[in-house]
Amino acid sequence: MHVDPRALRFAATVTTAVLAIVLITGSTWLLAAQAVVFGLGVFGASPYGMVFKGIVKSPPSVLEDAAPPRFAQGVGLAFTLAALVGYITRVTPLALGATAAALFAAFLNAVFGFCLGCEMFLIIRRSLPAR
Repeated sequence: MHVDPRALRFAATVTTAVLAIVLITGSTWLLAAQAVVFGLGVFGASPYGMVFKGIVKSPPSVLEDAAPPRFAQGVGLAFTLAALVGYITRVTPLALGATAAALFAAFLNAVFGFCLGCEMFLIIRRSLPAR
C-alpha cells in the first residue's frame, strides 16, 4: 500500500497545531482526541488524511510506502498515551515531556518533511536479519 506524502505533511501540520494547543492549555480531551487520530492512522484511516483528500483534488506526483508512516503513527500514539498518563496522574514532567516529544516529531515532518518515526522504522528494519 502507498500514501500521498502531501497528505502526510498536512496531517503533521494539523498534529503540530493540536499538540501545541495541548501544551498551552493542558487539555486532556484534546490530547485524547489526538491519540485516537494516531490510533486510526496506524490502520491507515487518519481523519486528517481524509480531510486532505477532500480538499486536494490533484493526483500526487509520487507515492510512498505506507509502512513507515503507519509505524510513525504508532510511535505518536505511544507518546500521546504516555502524555495522557502524565496529565491524568499529574506527573507534569511526563505529561509535558511526552507531549513535547510528539510535537517535535510532528513539527519536523510538517516543516522539513523529515519523518522521525519513519526513519526509526527504516533503522529497525535494516537492523533485523534478512528473511
